[in-house]
Amino acid sequence: MKPSWVFASNNRHKLDEVREILGLHVNIVSLKDIDCTVNPDETGLTFEENALIKCKAVSEYTQLPVLADDSGLNVLALNGNPGLKSVRFAGENATDKDNLLKLLAEMEGVKDRRAHFTACLCLYGVGTNPLFFHGEVHGEIIYEPKGDMGFGYDPVFVPDGFGETFAELGAEIKNSISHRKLALNKLLSSGLLSI
Repeated sequence: MKPSWVFASNNRHKLDEVREILGLHVNIVSLKDIDCTVNPDETGLTFEENALIKCKAVSEYTQLPVLADDSGLNVLALNGNPGLKSVRFAGENATDKDNLLKLLAEMEGVKDRRAHFTACLCLYGVGTNPLFFHGEVHGEIIYEPKGDMGFGYDPVFVPDGFGETFAELGAEIKNSISHRKLALNKLLSSGLLSI
């Protein structure tokens, strides 16, 4: 029987992605499934700290292990921004479109378009210490959005080795090469799950 873990995110896209990648090995339970409405302030100074904050907050609502993700887009020419503030880049209640337009505005005239997505997963409640797994996917920011199959910054991010954005490539390809996939692969190869 597969173990059950709670995924500590209200982001439906991330939930679907994690279920797609881990589903053969783990039953991923949503916050809605456990009637958890907690939305902790992400006050950490690193992706690791923010992922752990989410895990600890959700763990108060369940006896199950908790898996949390903190991730972001790091743009070289913007000194690593939006980074930790990727979801709130254009303000506290910004939409994906708001953030994307702000990013493109800040990169107007910038020739060096290199960027990478970073994902940090924290698994809490399996063993005595939280466990962290990281993944990065490198690429570049294009000049205008393309594709409608992604979320966040996917319409302007072209991963290295590809000629289309994450939003054009679609879930199947993205889920095979994404930063979250790479972090989840490390979790899967850690020996925590019998595969």
